[in-house]
Amino acid sequence: MTSSPPPQPDSGSTSEPSAVDAPPTPRALITGVGGQDGSYLAERLIREGYDVHGLALPDDPIPELAGLTVHRGDLIDADGLHRLIVGIAPHEIYNLAAMSSIAACWAQPQRCAQVNGAAVAAVLDAAWQVQESEGRAVRVVQASSAAMFGDPGPGPLNEATRLAPVSPYGAAKAYAHLLCGTYRNRGLHCAGAILFNHESPRRPRHFVTRKIAAGVAAIARGEAETLTLGNLDAVRDWGWAPDYVDAMIRMARAERPDDYVIATGVGHSVRDFVEAAFAAAGIDTWQHFVLVDDALRPPADSRALIGDPIRAQTELGWQITKKFDQLVRAMVANELA
Repeated sequence: MTSSPPPQPDSGSTSEPSAVDAPPTPRALITGVGGQDGSYLAERLIREGYDVHGLALPDDPIPELAGLTVHRGDLIDADGLHRLIVGIAPHEIYNLAAMSSIAACWAQPQRCAQVNGAAVAAVLDAAWQVQESEGRAVRVVQASSAAMFGDPGPGPLNEATRLAPVSPYGAAKAYAHLLCGTYRNRGLHCAGAILFNHESPRRPRHFVTRKIAAGVAAIARGEAETLTLGNLDAVRDWGWAPDYVDAMIRMARAERPDDYVIATGVGHSVRDFVEAAFAAAGIDTWQHFVLVDDALRPPADSRALIGDPIRAQTELGWQITKKFDQLVRAMVANELA
């Protein structure tokens, strides 16, 4: 299945459309619109003619996009979130907002549980109420995470892999993911996007990939002498963020909602990322620039997380457009520029 055009509600008329009976513009709500995925998603939907609404925290920076209506608020305000969704009555909801730092979730496990877990219940309940009152489908995509799998050992992970999180972040995401399935069984078009690591120049600086790209660029410019990292042996399945946004759009527009692993199927270590980043900056011998500090390791860390994207590829027609070396070069080039 390939990505279809934006859904157009049925006007109930078989005559030629006019200014009076033309179907309304499809509306989308993106929580976490100021983040990496949210900004790419907003740009894409606006280009496709959507009326796009975005939710962001009061102090979060947001993209300046014509056609984007920004709402300020916090996911833990369940009543305010409910009013927002019912007031907008969106055709599609992309719930991307979350505490994205695993370290921050260890430091604030209660807030992590509220934002990444319990708040999703408010999103789904409001979507269900809009669907019931409007008499039309409300399509929800929940941004789930490979961190739900915990430390499963070798082998690619798929939609049937057991959830066994090893961090508050993963546990909260697992709750939200299972809740999505519960509402899907109730009749809500809710799809769980099991997103493996995905990167771009828009990654926040607290993520290790952005830290590496920025650190390597600083060394290449002579502005720094070392780059300090934690576990160089951790293996992740890194993809290109705009590709993952495309997958979520395909999930929203699919005829039948389901859970999909969104990944490349290829694992690379942090060491691989470092080596590729230095190579992109024209530095071949890099080892003496990199320091390892065990204090930067999280309390619990998955050794290898590699996804199996075959379901997304076969059922959604989804494909990646940038491979590992290409995305690393893009991130380093952005920092050098």
